[in-house]
Amino acid sequence: MLDFAARLAYQSRGAHRAVGGVKFLVDAQLPRRMAAWLTVRRHDAIHTLDLPRRNLSSDTDVCAIADSEDRIVLTKDEDFVRTLLVQDTPQRLLLVATGNISNNDLIALFDRSLALIERGFENVRFVEVNQQAVIVHG
Repeated sequence: MLDFAARLAYQSRGAHRAVGGVKFLVDAQLPRRMAAWLTVRRHDAIHTLDLPRRNLSSDTDVCAIADSEDRIVLTKDEDFVRTLLVQDTPQRLLLVATGNISNNDLIALFDRSLALIERGFENVRFVEVNQQAVIVHG
């Protein structure tokens, strides 16, 4: 868990975030460009590189920050699925299950799928996206 000084330093960097939309915390396996792309689309998105421990942030820290700020954890790391099912955290999870994919193809996939992803989170806590579908887990 982040100590007070680290949390304060992290919170002070929030001025660059977009207002409105859905809030995301993009995990280390995904490019920072993903957070920037979401921000351009009027979502509030940060990357683990924006956190005090940057990409060394533990899954526990990522979940704690996401839950405290009502963010969706956006990740390729399937460990978060187990954590959600067993420990009931993070509160919301978006799993990217594409295997190896270029950053350009990832952005194109989200460009096609973002509206479905947003609708999925209206009713459930766990949504998965792959190259063929958006899967809303009930």
